[in-house]
Amino acid sequence: MKEKTENIRKLINQGEGLDLEFKESRNGLNKNVFETVCAFLNRHGGTLLLGVRDSGEIVGIAPENLKQIKKDFITSVNNPQKIYPTCYLAVNEFDFDGKMVLQIYVPESSQVHRCSGRIFDRNEDGDLDITDNTLLVAEMFRRKQTTYSENKIFPYAGMSDLRTDLIKWARKMVGIQRKDHPWLQMEDMDLLKSAQLFQTDLESGKSGMTLACILLLGKDSTILTALPHHRTDLILRKTNVDRYDDRDDVRTNLIESYERIMAFIAKHLPDPFFLERDQRISIRDSIFREVASNILIHREYMNPFPAKLIIERGLVRTENSNRPHGFGPIDPAEFSPMPKNPVIARFFRELGRADELGSGVRNLMKYGKAYGGQDPELVEGDIFRIKVHYPESETQVTPQVTPQVTPQVQKILEVLLGEMNREDLQAALKLRDRKSFRELYLNPAIEQGLIEMTIPDKPRSSRQRYRMTNKGKAFVRRHKK
Repeated sequence: MKEKTENIRKLINQGEGLDLEFKESRNGLNKNVFETVCAFLNRHGGTLLLGVRDSGEIVGIAPENLKQIKKDFITSVNNPQKIYPTCYLAVNEFDFDGKMVLQIYVPESSQVHRCSGRIFDRNEDGDLDITDNTLLVAEMFRRKQTTYSENKIFPYAGMSDLRTDLIKWARKMVGIQRKDHPWLQMEDMDLLKSAQLFQTDLESGKSGMTLACILLLGKDSTILTALPHHRTDLILRKTNVDRYDDRDDVRTNLIESYERIMAFIAKHLPDPFFLERDQRISIRDSIFREVASNILIHREYMNPFPAKLIIERGLVRTENSNRPHGFGPIDPAEFSPMPKNPVIARFFRELGRADELGSGVRNLMKYGKAYGGQDPELVEGDIFRIKVHYPESETQVTPQVTPQVTPQVQKILEVLLGEMNREDLQAALKLRDRKSFRELYLNPAIEQGLIEMTIPDKPRSSRQRYRMTNKGKAFVRRHKK
């Protein structure tokens, strides 16, 4: 939290600009707060800080008004009379020596938004009402429609084409992130509209589920009907370099695709012991969380080029189709993130599976060299390419303290309380894919004698539960010490 507070202080020191706006809002929301939100949505996104004067002075929000201001903001951005189409934005609190500042990150939207019926755009001087400027409005619509293929509407798709279990799971996941998340109280269709997965084309008048909706929540048959070439190819090529040693041909929704990618990584790449501020973290997962996100979130889905992740000796390479904003190697020091599929990206962020735009790349560069001894390479072009080097053994970064227990087994021991069934364990681990859960978490823990079944003679019983053995309890006690 301290690091995040310092990052906000650095933002304030930069001063207002194209993607940063201050509002004093000490006793209530400024009248033009939502004009700024609308302008950020329509342009390249940005950060809104409440409790800060235009000069950068932190005045803070009056403590007795804090709760009401947060409530008024969240209610208004979900009110079509104020912001249309509506959107959900998270509000974060930061304490600067007793002065409370609210931070709202507004992502770029792939739709054109209105505030109280007016269209606002963002420029260096602030928020510009362009409603009556036909040329500027037309240009904005063209920019949105040609840039974001995720917005393609399928007017004949219905709820029967989606997996309601995925919607239920997504609602549960956002509840873990925030207990007061608005999606928890919404019906399925209202949730889709709030997430911008159900839209109306203001030119044609057609309404329906979007390509983003189908990719995120659709049945496999629906996805392959809408996008027959949809595929993510995961390849291990160490010994048999002409073909492959292992392969996973992923043709399913993006939520479970993410888990399949991370499971493939966990199966074939080492996760050496790594400490950050006296706490062990999975350096491998910190790196490849961003790699997996890039493959799925920032991909141009109308291009039939299949996304690939290839593991070779000492090197992981990825390729995915791209709508480039430049060409050549990316310099992290001068990197300016541009969202390729903002609706999909936002949905992943709500689930806690992606960071704010740009921070994931910073983590990739931060940990990449420590992991593989060389800086990762990111190359922008019609095909976006990433190269990440990795150690051939666990000991290249630092010796493993408990090599017999993988991070996945350690995690299942951390969440296992009393006796739990498979569904509860997966929910506690925030895992959707049953196969990767069994192969990477449950079965290894059972094989090592750390977890046992309550009905061992009937392993597939519907009443099956899992509990920690004495050996598992001893391991947990040692690990805590």
